[in-house]
Amino acid sequence: MINADEIAGIIKQRIATYATGTNEAEIGTVIEVGDNIARIYGLDNAQASELVEFPNGLNGIVLNLEEDSVGVAIMGPDTDIKEGDKVRRTGRIASVPVGDALLGRVVNPLGQAVDGKGEIVSNQYRTIENTAPTVIERQGVKQPLQTGIRAIDALVPIGKGQRELIIGDRGTGKTAIAIDTIINQKGQNVICIYVAIGQKNSTVAALQQTLEKHGAMEYTTIVTVSAAEPASLKWIAPFAGCAMGEHFMLSGRDVLIIYDDLTRHAQAYREVSLLLRRPPGREAYPGDVFFLHSRLLERSAKLSDEKGGGSMTALPIIETQAGDVSAYIPTNVISITDGQIYLQTGLFFQGIRPAVDVGISVSRVGSAAQTKATKAVAGRLKLDLAQYRELAAFAKLASDLDKATQQQLNRGDKMTAILVQKQLDPQPMEDQVIVLFAATRGYLDAFPTNRMQDWAHQFVAFVHDKYPAITDTIRTTSALSDDVSKQLIAAIDEFNEGF
Repeated sequence: MINADEIAGIIKQRIATYATGTNEAEIGTVIEVGDNIARIYGLDNAQASELVEFPNGLNGIVLNLEEDSVGVAIMGPDTDIKEGDKVRRTGRIASVPVGDALLGRVVNPLGQAVDGKGEIVSNQYRTIENTAPTVIERQGVKQPLQTGIRAIDALVPIGKGQRELIIGDRGTGKTAIAIDTIINQKGQNVICIYVAIGQKNSTVAALQQTLEKHGAMEYTTIVTVSAAEPASLKWIAPFAGCAMGEHFMLSGRDVLIIYDDLTRHAQAYREVSLLLRRPPGREAYPGDVFFLHSRLLERSAKLSDEKGGGSMTALPIIETQAGDVSAYIPTNVISITDGQIYLQTGLFFQGIRPAVDVGISVSRVGSAAQTKATKAVAGRLKLDLAQYRELAAFAKLASDLDKATQQQLNRGDKMTAILVQKQLDPQPMEDQVIVLFAATRGYLDAFPTNRMQDWAHQFVAFVHDKYPAITDTIRTTSALSDDVSKQLIAAIDEFNEGF
């Protein structure tokens, strides 16, 4: 509550400023502070999302515009801020530095370096909240963004400009898919931005080392905010990362952005909203939590050629509790994105990794975002796996199965095994095609299931060594012609004799 002394002080201040004729409209007074939220009196002309400056140099972002005060989220520790402090308007809307200076760096949501490699020097800034491109300014998603993961590139393809949700319980390998995708962009001319929201500093440090080891850090920016930092910083982190990506997209380049994860983002926004006394809705989230994520993800697009043809592909991550995809935040984000990659705990513990449940996972862009070569092998794969899943459920109950059913179950086992892939080992499109070609045409049916990984590994090495023309042709033409298919069948037969 505001006490009488404060009211008296404000009245006295009003009288004093009125008598002298000076104008103090741009300076306000803190009347309440706590939990990284301040209420400030006297900033009548403040704008939404404007930065204000506290006496200790910290910034705050104006969130609530009320009749007699404004609610401000403080971007840092509020321990030095006390009632009665003067607060200055900056006239700037919250923005972050953008450009090539950020590549290879680890920054906080305000764009300040936290990797100990000196400060970031950039003369370009971009506001963190921007309007998404309109329908006219976009074009359809039709170029593939290769993840290097067989199970995803073949079954749930991702295109440039798409938003594909990665969803699953804790510890099912969601981040692993994101990291593999970043590593696979090496030499593809794609800029990557990884936003770590509320993660341990040790986790982010390990991630940075992994990317450096694979030479991926040179085209990547990590935006990080640790679990110990204020909710207000966690809330702006994805928007800051998105602004950095938008800069590259608008200059005609391709960007991949990963939000890890939006569950923690929603929780941080809920915390800020409740502290600002905004009315709670379902699960105590504020009413605009859907708008929070939709305005963020809608900024990812494939721009039209008139706009430079750049793209920003988003891979938001959502953590579910006990596989509950129908909770509030998961359903919200599923409805905003163009498909989801669903990771299942059961599959993970069976050793099927990445633990992609190909039954529930879907890409709403579909095969439009695949090369002709991948399309040629993936069509059969989807059908075989769907039939295998149906039969596998019945096979548990039946005792004697006819030969055709046994053959189909055997083929399904081989397919499932061939889609298993080691972490940090993304595979180029042409190598995926030759392996899946052999699997879908039944050339692996005779070998034991536990040898599938050996087979795939040795076969790729064999083709590169003896028949490099096959993979070169597939890479350059992105198609699987009849000639190449014949050569490939000959290569498989030759390899299988010695395997």
